[in-house]
Amino acid sequence: MKTNRLILPLLLLAAVCGLAPTVRAAERARVQGILISASNERGQTDRRLASFEPTLRRILRFESYRFVGEDSAVVGVREQGQLSLGDGHVLEIETEHSDGRGIHVRVRWLGNGRTLMNTGLVLRPGVPAVLGGPSSGHHNEVYAVILVGS
Repeated sequence: MKTNRLILPLLLLAAVCGLAPTVRAAERARVQGILISASNERGQTDRRLASFEPTLRRILRFESYRFVGEDSAVVGVREQGQLSLGDGHVLEIETEHSDGRGIHVRVRWLGNGRTLMNTGLVLRPGVPAVLGGPSSGHHNEVYAVILVGS
């Protein structure tokens, strides 16, 4: 009889411990960052940006967009990650919390060691967020970053 009393709590503990990795995995998000340059010069937008072009045109209102670089990281809630996007641009991502609709993040955009932007936003799965940035120094182009969480 005493053995039966011990088995039930042990089975319950084992079940809870078995679920812990599943819960922890749900609190992690993949964040992809894409560095682009935007220009008012007429031209072809880079094919790699085709799925983002309507969003870029609506938000940034430039004529053409060129892919510069990309990186991604898997970050848990209340963790930090870093994306190296190319041309000396780095995003430091710090997740604050997840509310079931998206993950709340703080983003620090660094360009060649200088802080270009500090902002907070909510990344919703599959919905691109666009950050407009500084001049690239080439032919009236500006940098921008596309962030996508999943």
